[in-house]
Amino acid sequence: MAQPPVERAKEAAAEHVERARLTFRRLSGLDRSGPPPPQTLPGQPWRVWTVPNGIGFVRLALIPVFLAVAMSSDTGVEPLAAVIFAVVAWADYADGIAARVTGQYSRFGALLDPIVDRLLVISGVVVCWYHELLPRWALAVLLGREVFMLTAGRYAMRRGVELKINWWGRLAVTPVMASLFAALVGLETTAAVLLYIGVLMSLVATVEYARSARRQLAARA
Repeated sequence: MAQPPVERAKEAAAEHVERARLTFRRLSGLDRSGPPPPQTLPGQPWRVWTVPNGIGFVRLALIPVFLAVAMSSDTGVEPLAAVIFAVVAWADYADGIAARVTGQYSRFGALLDPIVDRLLVISGVVVCWYHELLPRWALAVLLGREVFMLTAGRYAMRRGVELKINWWGRLAVTPVMASLFAALVGLETTAAVLLYIGVLMSLVATVEYARSARRQLAARA
């Protein structure tokens, strides 16, 4: 359904103001104060074909390439696989910057981005498990958490619950991704330490998501 002209004008004005006051902190994602962009809220048009979503599609397409290269390696310590993993991980910042620069926020992008991130983590865990690059018990905890978040996220959406990423979850991404990358390049001790930190932070984030969902459901009761 097309948006009324007045709503389109308000949205365009909001995008213009956002770009006009774009600082380095906001551009880099360090400053996330204020409400989320209105285009990402439930009920908004999907707006699939945008520059940030194009980056998201490329990230998604590279994940099976990463798996194919990494799983065909004899040891799992494979430079090409590590490079592909790093490109997919760092491109997450690229699509965020693209959205802030162009103002092309979208409901579709808000859902696609975390899904790609979790698929990348799951893929990295599978590779590290298969080649025994990291402690399997910690990988199992991390994998269980990611699968839980994927399934719980879908359930929450069906119940009309909005799970906004919290700071624990945002910060946990760095040690988790870094641990998987370190394992792929053979830094075993560094990878293990980063994994323990990332798993702990991810579990704290999961508890916060559960609390947020419970509060939203209780408010409707």
